[in-house]
Amino acid sequence: MLQLQHITKIFNRGKATEVAAVQDLTLQLRPATFSVLVGANGSGKSTLLNLIAGSIYPDNGSILLKGREVQRLPDHRRSRWIGRVFQNPLLGTAASLSVLDNFRMAALRGSTKWVRLGIGGAFRKQVAEKVSTLGMGLENKLTQPMGTLSGGQRQALTLLMTVMADVDLLLLDEPSAALDPRSARQVMEIANRLIVEDHLTALLVTHNINEALRYGNRLIQMENGEIIRDYDEDAKRTLDHTTVVSWFDYF
Repeated sequence: MLQLQHITKIFNRGKATEVAAVQDLTLQLRPATFSVLVGANGSGKSTLLNLIAGSIYPDNGSILLKGREVQRLPDHRRSRWIGRVFQNPLLGTAASLSVLDNFRMAALRGSTKWVRLGIGGAFRKQVAEKVSTLGMGLENKLTQPMGTLSGGQRQALTLLMTVMADVDLLLLDEPSAALDPRSARQVMEIANRLIVEDHLTALLVTHNINEALRYGNRLIQMENGEIIRDYDEDAKRTLDHTTVVSWFDYF
């Protein structure tokens, strides 16, 4: 589904501050799998996510999505196939627009048509039905500006909008890190449910040990720009160059 082949990214090349953020990294994510990426600050997690999303380009190597090379496509071109939920809930939505308008924008991702001002009854009903599944009562607040909602509510809606856009790959960039514990748990449970129900391919970056152990079916650890451990729970085996025999060997 997603293939990274010998990816390298070096910042400040040739300078005293040169950093090899990702080094000759090869990784493959199978369809309908939920992988969790962990590692200390500076291990290369965020750089890897930015490379996949198209925010930055690799110096070497190729990135293939469903057999299509995308490593030189900018993030706005990749957004048709790749959805991303950021750590900051403010980044995933337009605060001044209503909840319904935000969903309309998400529905038109990748479309060549101009965004229409009017929203039909059928679309409104579809959004209300989807939002009601969150169990937050937000289906009654569709005309309310997104900026008036809490961070947890906005993050939950961002997840739902990303899934409704029918993307092939979902990137979760520490989506619960900026939330209070209760909201964080709620958002992660919603994310897990959507991934399972819609058979999504997902990659979660987290510093939270509990999240790393609770969610997903594959655990990947990075250090110094390389994958040092890779355990696939479904296959009950370790991958690449690791001798890990249990998820708990990571911690």
